[in-house]
Parts: sequence; C-alpha cells; structure tokens
Amino acid sequence: MGIFGALTTAVGGLRAGSYALENISGNIANSQTTAFKRIDTSFLDLVPQTALTAQLAGGVTAQSRSTNTVQGDVQSASVATFMAINGNGFFAVQKPGSFSDGSPVFDGVDRYTRRGDFQLNKDGYLVNGAGYYLEGVPIDPTTGNPSGSSPQVLRFKNDFLPAQQTTKIDYRANLASYPLTTKHDTSVPGSELIRPGSFSSGYNPLVLGTPAAPYTDSSTTGTVQNNKATPSVPNTGNTALSGVAGSDSINANFVAGDTITVNGTVLTFVASGATGNQLNVTDDISTLLQKIDSITGTGTASSISGGSITLHSGTSADLSITSSNSTAFAALGFAGGKATATRGGGGTVGTGQVIGNDNSAFLDQSVSGGAVTAYDVSGAPVNLQFRWAKTDSSSLGAGHTDTWNLFYQVNPNATGTQVGWQNVNINFTFGSNGQMSPPIASVTLNNAVVNGVSLGSPVINFGSGGVTQFADANGNVQVNQIQQDGFPAGQLQSVSVSTNGRIVGNYTNGRNIDLAEISVATFNGTNFLKRIDGGAFEATDESGAALFGKAGTIVGSSLESSNTDIADEFTKLIVTQQAYSANTKVITTTNSMVQDLLNVMR
Repeated sequence: MGIFGALTTAVGGLRAGSYALENISGNIANSQTTAFKRIDTSFLDLVPQTALTAQLAGGVTAQSRSTNTVQGDVQSASVATFMAINGNGFFAVQKPGSFSDGSPVFDGVDRYTRRGDFQLNKDGYLVNGAGYYLEGVPIDPTTGNPSGSSPQVLRFKNDFLPAQQTTKIDYRANLASYPLTTKHDTSVPGSELIRPGSFSSGYNPLVLGTPAAPYTDSSTTGTVQNNKATPSVPNTGNTALSGVAGSDSINANFVAGDTITVNGTVLTFVASGATGNQLNVTDDISTLLQKIDSITGTGTASSISGGSITLHSGTSADLSITSSNSTAFAALGFAGGKATATRGGGGTVGTGQVIGNDNSAFLDQSVSGGAVTAYDVSGAPVNLQFRWAKTDSSSLGAGHTDTWNLFYQVNPNATGTQVGWQNVNINFTFGSNGQMSPPIASVTLNNAVVNGVSLGSPVINFGSGGVTQFADANGNVQVNQIQQDGFPAGQLQSVSVSTNGRIVGNYTNGRNIDLAEISVATFNGTNFLKRIDGGAFEATDESGAALFGKAGTIVGSSLESSNTDIADEFTKLIVTQQAYSANTKVITTTNSMVQDLLNVMR
C-alpha cells in the first residue's frame, strides 16, 4: 500500500470520526427527549490480507451501537395518563397512515416505543408527543379480565356506564356481648334482650315460625333501708309502715289517705280497720308484700332480706307500682315513688316483622348495625339500614345460648300495621369464644323492597368469621365493613394509569373501572430494532418478533428520561476531536512526503 495507502487510511479515519461526531451531536441534541436511547459508535479495523511478516495496522470504519436496553431515569409527572416502563419492554403503538374526515386511518403496522407521554385527544385516543397511538387489550367489564390477547389501538369515548343493581353486600361486624339498649338494666338478667311480649299481638319480630315463648316471672330489688330503732338496723318483714322515733318502723311514715297503685289496683292507707284493698298505717312490710302479691298473682312470693325488698312480677302482667307518698315509698328502697319489673317471654308465633305501631319498642330493644346505599336495577339509590337484636343470652343459664337476629328497614315511614322492619329470618348463635356456631357465610334478602324500591334478592356475605360477639365497652355494634357492588349510571370523565398496567376509567358516579390492559412488548434482540422518527422502533429479522407477557412494570404518572449523559458525551466529543485532528496530521505528513518524492524526481 505504501504512502498512498496511508493517505487512504487517514481519510477513512476522518470519515469514522465524522460519523462518531454525528452520533455525539444527535445524543446531545436529544438529551431532553422523552425516553430517547443514545447511539454509541463502534470502530472496526480493516486489515488487508498480507503475508505474516508484512501485516499492516489497516484502515478503520465506524458502526452504530444501540443502547435500547439501557433505561433512563423514571421521573414523576402530574399528568395521570403519562407512564413509564420500569424494566424491559416497549409500548405497542401505531401511527395513522392518513386521515379521513378528521379520523385516523391506521396502516396496521405495529411500532414500539418507550416514550410514554400519552394524553387523551379529542377523539378518545391516547397519543404520545410524537404522534403514536397506544395499543392494548380491552377489559371485559363483567369478568374484569382481558378480552383477547391481540393488541389494538385503544379508544375511549365519553362512554355511558350503565347502572348496576346491588347483588351482594360484604359485611363485617362485632356484636357487643351485652348490648346497651335503651331498655337494658344490668341488675335485671335478660333486660338487654328483645321482648316479643311487648309487641303488638300477632306481630312477633323473632324469626318466622319461632314458637311463642311462655311468660316468665321477673323481679326488681330495692336498696337496703334501715328502721327508726336505736340503734338503727335494717328493715325486716316486721318493720311497721309508720311509727314514732326509736320504734321498728320505716324511716318515713305512710299516713291515712296515702295510696300505692299496683298494676292499676289502688291500695289505700287507713288509720285502722282496713278491709279489701286497704292497709292500716300500722301494718308491717310483710302485710304490704302479701297485698302486692295477691294483686299480681305471682307464684314466687316477694320478700325482704337484709333490709332490701325483692318484688316479683308474676306471669300475668308486667309489674308497675307507684305511690302518692314517694318519700315513704323510697324508705322501702324504691326511689322516685315507683318500682317496675318486666316479665320475660310472651308474644305470639314469630312473624319476623316489626310494624309501624311497634317501631319505638323495636328501636328501644335493638342496636344499630350500620347502613349502606344500595341501588335498584335502574340505579335508583336507597338507604339500606340494619339493626341487630339479641334474642337469648347464655347468662340466663342452662338451655340458653347467645342468639341474635338481623333486621333491615323496609319502610322508614311505616305506621299502624305497615311493616317497618324485616327480620332476615336466621338465628345467629355464638359460642363462648365469640364466634358464630354454626358459622353462617351469607344470607339472602329474598325479594327485598326498601322504601318502595325493589332490590331483587341481594346476598349479604359475612365470610369466615365476619360477624363476632365480643365485649364492647360502648355496648354497640362495631361495623368493620359494609360495602355493596351496585352503582348508578355514569359518564366517563377521565382516564388514568394504574400500577398494574391498566387504563382506568373515572366516571361521574364515582366508579373507577378497568377499561384496558396496556400491551408491553419485549424482544430477544432488543438492540437490533430499527429506529424510526419519534423515539419509535420497528421489528427486524435480527430483533425477532414482539413477545408479550414478560415485560417490566408500568409506572403511572411518570416519564422515562433520555439515557444520554451529557458529561459522557462531552468526554467522547473531546476524544473524537483529538482523533480527527490526528488523522488530518497524517494527511499533512503524507502530502509532505509525496512532495519530497516529487522533488527527487526533478
């Protein structure tokens, strides 16, 4: 090759340097381009075929080296539809070949890009800053799964989301083992329970078909009271109802004309000679208790022990005693001039319903179980309220189990015999461990109609251990979850990107529905993709076909930066400039040598 070969080699060096400089220039120019992948330059030596003892350094050529697998930094963005891929993969996109009546006509050729600055245009397409349209797979709204596997250009119009009727309600709650109802009295066993006997005849709210419970005796006990004796000692059955200081008589005297009314029957105090429903002011406590028991008909005699009187209701009626002399009656241990005891049991066969006339009694004997807005088939909302009533308690002894009934409100404005609340007609029983025994996973509200709105037959799902019975200081039902699946109709107002790589539609009814799954492609030969304008690529024989399902994760509201490092590019720029200058020096030197050769010939 000789001297002229050196000249040719130097020119090749200049060409290679120019090629490298062009790549460096392009990288720097695109340092702020979203998801741009820089192009590095590879230099290859060109060695001519010579004898082993005459080998030459040879010339040089330059080739590009892709960095498609090198990720740029992922930075957050304020636009909900912007997205970045963390890891391997490319967004599948298409670009319109033309437009017809303002609508894009796609050429059907898939391209691939890391540029994720997609925004919704006026036609409902997600288009990035380079004009590429995002592809994905639509989501089946019924199953929530992708409908197919072939990517297609996604379009989201201002779709109308039809209403969905409530079909299930997920419910989790803890029922206080001792509910603090309005009528509870911790001194009276069973007072926290619902009392069917206090409801209108023929309207027992317990589970449909529950046998009528026989009436049972109840009692009330007064406070300990002392007499006027010196020293003062607790009252006994012999303690008189009136007397002078120092005598065995109650602390405040009854006088002639005072009355005690027992269940509507009036006992009148007289000075002496009492007959019928009269009492002598000098009678003792035992005589008074016998008179009361004769009126109530109780089978368990009222008594006094340690200065404290216990009165029994019997089974004929609830006990209600008042006195015109509240001070003297208080000296018997009953403040306010009255004493009451509500008999247990009673009522008719369970009908599972609460009528308007019994609404107040029901509210007093039950506790709130939460509320949820449910929807009918047309999307009309209705407030579905629940209440729990305890119907039996293990604290009452053998033969009793902690049992609850669940009710839902049918008509908030019920009056007379109109049904206000409906029992779900299942007994929820609990063991000593606070768990349902047997467990009840769900209950169906058959043909539920609430405030005139038909809800069909929604299912209340309790799941495993969803309803428990543990002590609660407030005596309330602690509702941990009450969520239903219905919703009214709505209009699509915006879209966003979820962390699982799906496009989510945000509707005016507050629903967020998965609309499509973003298609992300990978390649076996990623660095052999063909670059085209706008940060996009086309598949080649060397890259292989697009593969779906093994890509990195999509990060919503984010963008990938260019992977160009300006500091590195400046360093390469300096090295390239020096190499270029050196090649020009070779040309200058070669030219000088040729001139010397020509001078010899002269």
